[in-house]
Parts: sequence; C-alpha cells; structure tokens
Amino acid sequence: MSANTHGTTPHYYVPEPSRHPAFAAFGLFGVIFGAAQWINGAEWGKWPLFAGLLWLFWVLFQWFGDAIRESESGQYGHKIDLSFRWSMSWFIFSEVMFFGAFFTALWWMRSHSVPALGGAENALLWPDFKAVWPSAAPGATASPANIIEPFQTMGPFWLPTINTALLLSSGVTLTIAHHLLRDNAPRAKVLMWMWITVALGATFVCVQGYEYMHAYSDLNLKLTSGAYGSTFFMLTGFHGFHVLIGMLMLFFITLRLQKGHFTGERHFGFEGAAWYWHFVDVVWLGLYVLVYWL
Repeated sequence: MSANTHGTTPHYYVPEPSRHPAFAAFGLFGVIFGAAQWINGAEWGKWPLFAGLLWLFWVLFQWFGDAIRESESGQYGHKIDLSFRWSMSWFIFSEVMFFGAFFTALWWMRSHSVPALGGAENALLWPDFKAVWPSAAPGATASPANIIEPFQTMGPFWLPTINTALLLSSGVTLTIAHHLLRDNAPRAKVLMWMWITVALGATFVCVQGYEYMHAYSDLNLKLTSGAYGSTFFMLTGFHGFHVLIGMLMLFFITLRLQKGHFTGERHFGFEGAAWYWHFVDVVWLGLYVLVYWL
C-alpha cells in the first residue's frame, strides 16, 4: 500500500487497488435489500439488514485502519491534506443542503400548506378546521378527517434546553482540546477535554432518547401525528443520528490521541471531526428555535 519507496513524503500518494469499495457496496446492498423487505412486511428482511450492517462496519474498520496506517507512516503529503480538507468541506455542504430541505419543508407547511387548508375554498369541506400551527393548538382540529389521534406539542423546557446546553458546552470543550493540541500541550490535557466532549455528546443522545419516550408515552406525539409530528421527528431524529455519528468520530479520534497520533502541525483527522461537530451544533440551534420555540 505504499508509494513511498525513498523514505520521503510523496508529492501525491496513489494507493494500490483496494477491495474495500466493492466490499462496502456489497454490505450496502444487504442493508437496502433487507430494509426494503422488512418495511413491506417480510419479517425475514431484518436478517439481511443486520448482516449487511455488520459486514459494512467490518469493511469500514479495515478501510479506516489502512488509511490511518498510511497517514501515520508518512505517506500523506500536502496535496493529500488539501484533498481531505476539500472532501470534508463538500461533505458538510451536502449536509447543509440535506437539513436545508427539511427546514424548508417545515417552513412550507407552516406558511403555505396549513393556511391553504384553512382557506375559503376548503371551508365547506372542513368547517371546524383552523389554520394555526401546530394543528393541535387550543380550539383547532388536529385532523379534519379525524384520522390523527389528539397529541400535545413538545416545548423547549426542559429537555431541549438541557440538550442545547450540552451541545454548546461540548463545542467549547472541543475547541479547548483543539487549541491545546495545536500548542503541543501535554497529551493528558488534550485527552481530558476530549473525553469530556465525548461524554457530553453521549449524554445528549441519552437525553433525546428519553425525550422521545416522553413524547410517545405522555404527549401521544408520534411520527404519524400530522405535519407537526412528521417534521418534528424527521428533523430531530436525523439530527440525533448525526450527533451519534459525530460522537463516534470524536470517540475514535480520542482513542487515536491516546495512541500518540496527531501532532500540533498535522492533525486533520482531528480537525475534520471538529468541523463536523461544530456543524451539528449550529443545526441544533436552528432546530431549537424553529421547532421548539416557534
């Protein structure tokens, strides 16, 4: 896997042909095929789904391990570093567009769809419907056709506010760790702040899980609770998934720090995970205001 035959960093590293992309595609096929069967009523579909996930994780473990060994052995030069930075930048941009679509859907329902249902042309069909958001507001009919169970909305206090404090605090602790690493501070200090960051991220995921239990059991708020329920769970659920992924990224970066990886001058693996985490923080602030307060 090495293009470095003279002991110096190559101008641009070209790895040998790899089996990992084909193996990863095979695992993804199992995931998609199994999920498609399972959601359509075939109970056996869960087995190829879980098998595909396990296979994919095994492939990614090996793939990332190869990349780490190549990096630590000095194969990656300035050109590769630029490639990683551009790749991470475009990936985060794609995530911005992803969440932008859901935020746009929320805006469209609140500003256009619900007011249109309450317009004069629909007054004869649904005379009791009031065009307010959310449709579970006092005096409003949650479902003109009575196909949606009554539900309560999720307010900002206290679980969402606690999670906001957790994420903002994790952004601060991660920034402290980053500056310590750049200054070549003792590795123990960097690790302390990184483990605090990982713990804050894991706590966020646990609090959101408890929030979902509260929504289902106490508020009767579900994914099927009309436009409000669908947008609430799609936005917060996908964000929670991104927090989980970001927390795992920071967890493995911390393990690499314990092994002595990264220096103050070369640590893009750390920086890339930090970029992603700060992006997750910003998305949550938008969610906190638009979903829980407005």
